[in-house]
Amino acid sequence: MTALPPFQTVLDEHSAAVMAILQGAVGRDGADDCFQETFLAALRAYPKLADASSLRGWLLTIAHRKAIDHHRARGRNPVPVAEVAEVAVEDGISEPDERLWAAVGALPPKQRAAVALRYGSDLPHNEIGAALGCSPEAARRNLHEGLKRLRKELA
Repeated sequence: MTALPPFQTVLDEHSAAVMAILQGAVGRDGADDCFQETFLAALRAYPKLADASSLRGWLLTIAHRKAIDHHRARGRNPVPVAEVAEVAVEDGISEPDERLWAAVGALPPKQRAAVALRYGSDLPHNEIGAALGCSPEAARRNLHEGLKRLRKELA
């Protein structure tokens, strides 16, 4: 076991490697934020670290995880669109909706009910199963088969 050096020494020795990894992983725009998050997390965990023999690997692992967090967060951000197409609506139902619900109406009863309960009432699989008198797995399968048939018919 090697004694832990002062954290500033760790920062000075490994900051270039951490920044290089982050720039490659998230780009220049996100690297600065990830760099700060990496060293803040490292600073919090540093007093609990038992061995200083693999500090570089430890820091690069933290940096890698912060890069993953960065990508996950970006995936949840809204994406701006140039223009939203307008759809003509008569009597509250648009033409594509009429075609879709007509196709849903043509499904076998359990598939139709599963699709309607999932997308009309926003129920999870276990509640759909309870409503249909079957297991959540059977409800999931009915929904899957119904959606598969709808995709085929509406494509």
